Amino acid sequence: MKKAVFLDHSTVGPDDLTMASLEDLPLSWAFYDATSPAELPERISEVEIIVSNKCKLNADDIANAPELKYICAAATGFNHIDIESADTNGIAVSNVRNYGTPSVVQHVYALLLALSTKLMEYSAAVQRGDWHRSENFCLLDYPIEEVAGKTLGIVGYGVLGQAVAKVAPAMGLEVQICQHLHGDAVPGRLPLDELLASSDILTLHIPLNKQTENLIGERELSLMKKSALLINTGRGGIVDEPALADALRQHNIAGAGVDVLAVEPPLDDSPLLADDIPNLIVTPHTAWASRQSRQRLVDQIGDNINAFLSGSIVNRVGKI
Repeated sequence: MKKAVFLDHSTVGPDDLTMASLEDLPLSWAFYDATSPAELPERISEVEIIVSNKCKLNADDIANAPELKYICAAATGFNHIDIESADTNGIAVSNVRNYGTPSVVQHVYALLLALSTKLMEYSAAVQRGDWHRSENFCLLDYPIEEVAGKTLGIVGYGVLGQAVAKVAPAMGLEVQICQHLHGDAVPGRLPLDELLASSDILTLHIPLNKQTENLIGERELSLMKKSALLINTGRGGIVDEPALADALRQHNIAGAGVDVLAVEPPLDDSPLLADDIPNLIVTPHTAWASRQSRQRLVDQIGDNINAFLSGSIVNRVGKI
């Protein structure tokens, strides 16, 4: 029976999921919560199939796995895998796609609504006892903004961006879409600078690459309205973190909700984890992580591997 390994099983939070879509395959599985670089060579030396979410597979790792035929990234991103080396060695690579869309959309709106309603501030005020000491039946310490009638600017109009846009009318939001950052213009879309200047809420749904790294920096933040909110559930490196921290401290924008940081897990001196940044919500890369989303991810991994075992490759990445 062919051998398969899941190198970092804990990254999908398996405790509340069923692994039947993997376990029912005609494979001899080894599931590891995590795999260190020192443990990697032994764990992949005799396997034909590898599943990896974030465990790095470099050229030497791939070259030293003589039985390896197929790698499935347990995520949409696959920059932890040396694709060129896999191609050179005749190893097919797939990823999983669009499994987290409902979860991410829910998180985008959770962030923008929490910021607009001052949800965190009012919750903290109740815990401090401010409501108990109030002379009125309610607290009005923090100004609440309605999102109805505001403009939602979307950068990145793929599956996620379109799904976010679909919900917007129910919230009374007017949608405007950013032009492609590179390539031909699309009628009805706005150049980035114009989108930044006219959006009340900006949400980012683009991949991180050389063209998008620090796309939203000091100059771009200065173009936004002082009343604007920034939502980033894409990748941390898209936003210049020190610039965003400064913009919030200086009240150049009204607030931000981010689910991703440039370094994850964050370092102690991560710019957006300082305790003096106002109206900032940081969540620990959980926009994708609903139970249903994680189950779809596992099931799609199973579908990808089943296709490979049947002689075809789906969701292929790379050149071959």
